[in-house]
Amino acid sequence: MPAIEVGRICVKMAGRETGKKCVIVDVMDKSFVMVTGPKKVTGVKRRRVNINHLQPLPDKLDIKRGASDEEVTQILEDSCKLEEMSQTVKLVQA
Repeated sequence: MPAIEVGRICVKMAGRETGKKCVIVDVMDKSFVMVTGPKKVTGVKRRRVNINHLQPLPDKLDIKRGASDEEVTQILEDSCKLEEMSQTVKLVQA
């Protein structure tokens, strides 16, 4: 399973959006990706994120690179993952 790829659903592990789920919409280089919640669904704004701050999940959406928030929301709705995405993940400190 390639962990960092367009469409992969992840959990943010650092920052003010810790524990919230997001979708990778673009791979910028070996250290950074562009993610979106979308904000209306999960509260995660479209932004550049260090891959070390993400925890990839096994789920993957079939989206094109650079998909808009509306396209991502529609695909989440079609795949019945809208409710699942809006839930915050409780992180356990090691």
